[in-house]
Amino acid sequence: MENKKTSQLTLLNRFQSFTKHPFFGIFLAAFVMILIQVLGNSGILKPSAVDILANIWIYMIVGLGFTLLLGYAGLASLGTAGFIGVGSYVIGFVFNQMGMNFFVAFILGVVLAIILGTIVGFISLRIEGMYLAIITLGLSEILVEVFKFWTPVTGGVNGVQIARPEFFGKVLEREEVYFILVFFMVVVMISVVNIIASPTGRAMLSIKNSTSAAQAMGISVLKYRLMTFVISTVIAVIGGMLYMTYNRATTPNMWSIALSLNILAAVVIGGSKSIWGVGLGSLLIFGLDQLVLKRIEFFQVYGNASFILNGALIILVVMFYPGGIIRMFKDLSNFTKKQINGIIRSYKEYRYGKQ
Repeated sequence: MENKKTSQLTLLNRFQSFTKHPFFGIFLAAFVMILIQVLGNSGILKPSAVDILANIWIYMIVGLGFTLLLGYAGLASLGTAGFIGVGSYVIGFVFNQMGMNFFVAFILGVVLAIILGTIVGFISLRIEGMYLAIITLGLSEILVEVFKFWTPVTGGVNGVQIARPEFFGKVLEREEVYFILVFFMVVVMISVVNIIASPTGRAMLSIKNSTSAAQAMGISVLKYRLMTFVISTVIAVIGGMLYMTYNRATTPNMWSIALSLNILAAVVIGGSKSIWGVGLGSLLIFGLDQLVLKRIEFFQVYGNASFILNGALIILVVMFYPGGIIRMFKDLSNFTKKQINGIIRSYKEYRYGKQ
């Protein structure tokens, strides 16, 4: 009997240690994403709702790269939308004009992203803060104008559409692209968690807190700023490629400053130092608008009112909870546990007396 009880306790301890592993939540989130597609295929969820959620996952992937840039390296960028657009047009060019598959497009997109990230990374060595944000905004607007006028490659203002994408000769249906999207989500989340927990993440934080102090400790500002911009840009371009592969259409106006600001809002509101904060912020900024607000008559008439709501949320979070909503949830959880423990302690004292 005692051996049985001991084995049960051992299994319980193993399960608890397993659930506390940082990857447990990631795979649980992936399971929920796959379940959403299964529910959509079975007719329980509307296809439009599944499509909206799929696009939220894409923006969450981009936000995970942006959280390294803003939350850990302390670098402000408003060029994210332009980089996503680069990824979408790479897919269109490779599929329509080169006649090649997703793998070739992926390699080409990563190479372009490394080049763009390196350029912006070198710029960040001379310019910081608001001025860096303005520079990256200008770069994004230049990319949008290139999308509009480089008609042979980008299709001009009408954009580009692709047929069903191919992967090594296999035509991919939208449901199959969804699973590819989930795979990339898991890979990016695991990569970001590992970077955050590594000496690289600590070096990024030290540079954010004090560039002079980081240099005094022998940390190379050049190395880590370049690395951060390259990683962030690569993830943004991958997000654009996934968007184009899933939605099969892109136009220049989609990649305006409004999208960059929404991604910034998602990271700031959710919590710029937490992958779960980024997910929560993405659901609030993109999901609340698409799944809830656009079903309300007021927001149907005044489409830009959602931007006012996003701006108000940013102001409230920055003023009263700089750690983001995820930090508020953690504080509420700790407060609730403290209160419950206090009630239990009071009951024990009442029932058995003070020990």
